[in-house]
Amino acid sequence: MSFNRRRLLGLEELTGEEIDLILNTAESMKEIFTRQVKKVPTLRGKTIINLFYEPSTRTKSSFDLAGKRLSADMMSLSISMSSVVKGESLVDTAKTLEAMGAEAVIIRHGIPGTPKLLAETIDAAVLNAGDGAHEHPTQGLLDMYTIREKRGKIAGETVLIVGDIKHSRVAKSNIWGLKKLGAEVRVAGPPTLIPPEIEKMGVEVYYDLEEALVGVDVVNILRIQLERQEGGFLPSLREYTELYGMNQERLQLANDGVTVMHPGPMNRGIEIAPEVAYGEESVITDQIPNGVAVRMALLYLLTGGEQIEETTN
Repeated sequence: MSFNRRRLLGLEELTGEEIDLILNTAESMKEIFTRQVKKVPTLRGKTIINLFYEPSTRTKSSFDLAGKRLSADMMSLSISMSSVVKGESLVDTAKTLEAMGAEAVIIRHGIPGTPKLLAETIDAAVLNAGDGAHEHPTQGLLDMYTIREKRGKIAGETVLIVGDIKHSRVAKSNIWGLKKLGAEVRVAGPPTLIPPEIEKMGVEVYYDLEEALVGVDVVNILRIQLERQEGGFLPSLREYTELYGMNQERLQLANDGVTVMHPGPMNRGIEIAPEVAYGEESVITDQIPNGVAVRMALLYLLTGGEQIEETTN
């Protein structure tokens, strides 16, 4: 199967077959990490732009490393130092970047739908690195890659997503992707942080974390987005931790061999206890290199890179 898209706006728009293709391509990309020289000429001569209107450490640096390992010319635009502060529109900024020869633009923006507007404006490939509370497709894909790598499959697994589902673009991308690959998905959190009618996405909703954990194979613990809590969605962080914080005692309610994930950055001691974050069940550190592999795969697939050659170490 070939990947015929020039944009990745969300996992809602992908088929299960396309998601499988991305994950399989990421496996090939991760093999590059084992080589003595961890770089291939696949995207040599191609220019890729990081256009981040919101702060980011993991996603931005992961895309930057992914492009460099494929030999692309990476450029990150600092919004605070660009013409955006002079009032330049997103469309004009994007057209300027395309005129400079950009093959792909990676965009993070606080307004949902901004990557779609960008994709309708320019011919370059567009990758959504997170748009408001809409989607964060590359995080969803790296989470699925990690589950498949750790557990051998996704179909038939029961995955629980815990926390601030309402504001989480990560949760939405995970739900769309996991359901398309045959997983059972549950969400748990305070009623104020569960979106209305989320059941229409095919998930089971729980407000009691301990009940939700019974029979679970994977637990994905979301960061409490402290910057989005002005509306009084939580009575207090202490109460949240008491009711929904993941500790070792609660984790024992899940199936034996449960896998623990977190997209980062973590609020240790609030949504996740340190002994869980760094326990034997955790694959949180594995998610980081897997994110690079997935983003390498997407840059390769969306820009039509050259064939990756086999090599011996």
